[in-house]
Amino acid sequence: MTGSAAARRVFAATTAAIAAAAVLAGCATGDDGAAASTPDPARATATPEPARPTATLPTTTETPEGTLLVADFGSDTVTFVDPEKGPVDSVKVGKAPYGLTVGEDGRAWVATAEGVAVVDTSPSSKEQGRPQSRKRVDRIPYETETGPVTTGEYRGGGMGIALAPDGEHVYVGVNVPDGNGVLEVIDVDEREVTETVPVGRRPFDVDVSKDGREVYATDHDSFDVTVVRTDSPKSKSKPRSKSKPKPRRIEVAPYGTEGGLGSWLKPHYTAVRPADGKLLLPFEGEKLVVLDPRTGEYDVEKMTANTHQHGVTVTDDGTLYAVGTGPIDPDADEGPSLTVRTKGGEERVIPLDGPHEDVAVSGDGRTAYVTGGFTRDGYWNGISVVDTEDGTVRRLPAGERPLGIAVL
Repeated sequence: MTGSAAARRVFAATTAAIAAAAVLAGCATGDDGAAASTPDPARATATPEPARPTATLPTTTETPEGTLLVADFGSDTVTFVDPEKGPVDSVKVGKAPYGLTVGEDGRAWVATAEGVAVVDTSPSSKEQGRPQSRKRVDRIPYETETGPVTTGEYRGGGMGIALAPDGEHVYVGVNVPDGNGVLEVIDVDEREVTETVPVGRRPFDVDVSKDGREVYATDHDSFDVTVVRTDSPKSKSKPRSKSKPKPRRIEVAPYGTEGGLGSWLKPHYTAVRPADGKLLLPFEGEKLVVLDPRTGEYDVEKMTANTHQHGVTVTDDGTLYAVGTGPIDPDADEGPSLTVRTKGGEERVIPLDGPHEDVAVSGDGRTAYVTGGFTRDGYWNGISVVDTEDGTVRRLPAGERPLGIAVL
């Protein structure tokens, strides 16, 4: 264990005591998202936000390829962002949108506190003979009871969300405050929930295997990943298999589970490695867990950023992008960053200004877009645009506390 990791274990134990008193459930913050008595990595690094442009796209043109779509966790909208100019349009989707995913048909599926919103991202498309103009066309309520609709880091409702490779189902991780979460399965054609599957606590992220046969829920507050076979959910139009397998929960805790709900050292986001289907989970800029979801075993590889990590994605060539949100212990850890890691394990750590949450990459792999929303206090309303070749960074305004992001 490194020196900073050891410091974090002590810090996590202290945080656990605070958490028990304050009934915390995540990265050591209060239920409204405000910082507890632990160090806030954002406050030492936050800088003024970039000015917001006022230009808007004409509603008679299609949304250009490469436009960004972000979930505004601090609002009830998703925002369309020109990667050069900033915000160009927004659509109301529901309270506190978290994650989003976009299909080949241009429809975005957005996990909100109220349900999964369906957004047509192209104003020239038509549905049932009516023209759409970047608008919400549906919102599918959850079958799971999640309590009052609220905002903040621990609000109930959808978190991670993913679309099946064949486009037939959407999988959304639903947070149930003070209890285990569920994975809800949505039939895309019927636009309704066809099954709920129990998973762990606070499913931060949801991913699907390349062949579409397994879904992975990253359960932040229970230190595990839940593996769900996609042939298990029943459908109203298709009979359920008699050999329905149960979901499997695999503990992923390279630092152990000391501190419980108050620990910082828990899994956040997962990427599925294209080459072999193994799951990649970064921890603290120090450890990369490489998990085989079939056996439940994992190896740990060294990382170099030495910062608390959240969002992650991987491109087809195996390059991993991991978002560093900032230090847990400012005396021992580094600030916010984006780690670019080749499939061979070589890393470049690109410093960022202020906290960030999630990341998406352009089709040519030359640009990474990192959202500044952050699930904790200290977020900012923008995106860092990172040139992955020369490491330069520019800041772009984008919505209200943007979390989930996709490149259209």
